[in-house]
Amino acid sequence: MSRKGSLVLTLAFSVALVFALTASATAADQIIVGCPLSTSFLYGWDAERGVKLAVDEINAQGGVKLGGKKIPFAVEVIDTRDLEPGVPVSDALMAVEKLILEKKVNFIVGGPVRSEAALPAMDILGKYKTVSILTTGVLTPAYSKRVKEEYDKLKYCFRIHGEAVQLVKEIMACFNELKEKYGLSKVFIMVQDVSHARGGGDVLGKVATQQGWTVLGTEVYPTGTTDFSMGLLKAKNSGAQILNIWMDMPESSILLKQWYELKIPALPFGSTLAAAEQPGFWKATEGKGEYTLCNVVNAGNAPSNATPWTMKFYDAYTKKWGVEPEGLGSSSSYMAIYVLKDAIERANSLNSDKVVNALEKTDMMGVYGRIRFDPKSHQVIPALDPKEGAVGTILQWQAGKRIVVFPKSIATGDIELPPWMKK
Repeated sequence: MSRKGSLVLTLAFSVALVFALTASATAADQIIVGCPLSTSFLYGWDAERGVKLAVDEINAQGGVKLGGKKIPFAVEVIDTRDLEPGVPVSDALMAVEKLILEKKVNFIVGGPVRSEAALPAMDILGKYKTVSILTTGVLTPAYSKRVKEEYDKLKYCFRIHGEAVQLVKEIMACFNELKEKYGLSKVFIMVQDVSHARGGGDVLGKVATQQGWTVLGTEVYPTGTTDFSMGLLKAKNSGAQILNIWMDMPESSILLKQWYELKIPALPFGSTLAAAEQPGFWKATEGKGEYTLCNVVNAGNAPSNATPWTMKFYDAYTKKWGVEPEGLGSSSSYMAIYVLKDAIERANSLNSDKVVNALEKTDMMGVYGRIRFDPKSHQVIPALDPKEGAVGTILQWQAGKRIVVFPKSIATGDIELPPWMKK
């Protein structure tokens, strides 16, 4: 064959290869969503359930409109174990990389769940240009701060649920309502020995002091602690009127049982309190968790009428899984799939950069209000009114039910004090 003929053949082969690769990218038979989650813990399994519910609903309608046809979602879940005590962060990072390289996922939704794992995972997502929507755990403001500061590298990282700074604002608004209504002004802080809890407790202590509250002390507990009595008695002896709790470990239910049995005259208020978020909390504490407040981060994780979609999601989750939405990660993981679908369809592509551009322009009503992202930090934009942004939820256990007490725009009841505080 002549040199000229060889060149023509090489060019023809190159064109055919490019065409084949382009065709395979636009004519995928499924869109694979990878979910790195700590599946043995609340913030892992409820996120998985939220994702799968949304995927089932979308696939029942044919899937995602792309390239002139509809393509279904597929879900690949891998257990990061990052909420388990003693498990190294490297295990979670390996799980993320395995989803990208071995499972060939198109997108990441969910975790890693622990902040210590999610922050270094950002570098992996940036390296492989894999679009990720964080939906559970990870309350540290450092996540969105990194996106803003290293945008070109980390623009693929989004977070669709609230973070610690917003949680503190909501909690302090609630605190100040309690000050005005009941005259409470003294708080004692109890935190789990993990990054988001230590940081959240520190920030809340500083903000509370600035707003005229007396912070009487802070107790830090290792993950897996099963006895909180000494800290509770310390809070009681100090004259505390609110126990501010930051814990995602299931053992925190023991804390509330001990609080009840010791009749501590301080209202338990969980900034993060995984045990109290769950519908089974009442049974697990034998009703001794009554009056406990907790922040479940987004509407839809407790019953309310934040938007027309809220109870529709709530009922669908309950029907599919046989349990009501369980806490942080439930509604946000569900919404992430719908937001991703919307972005893919507007981009008409699975290309990461095109989907990033579409996500930055997201503006849709969802389960917990209007969903938009800050275009520089990729943090979902919060609000106290669901017509304006993503609305949080603080609930209180009253007579065996989770009653939404904040924000007022979606509240279904008011905060009550236990009888031994009313004296």
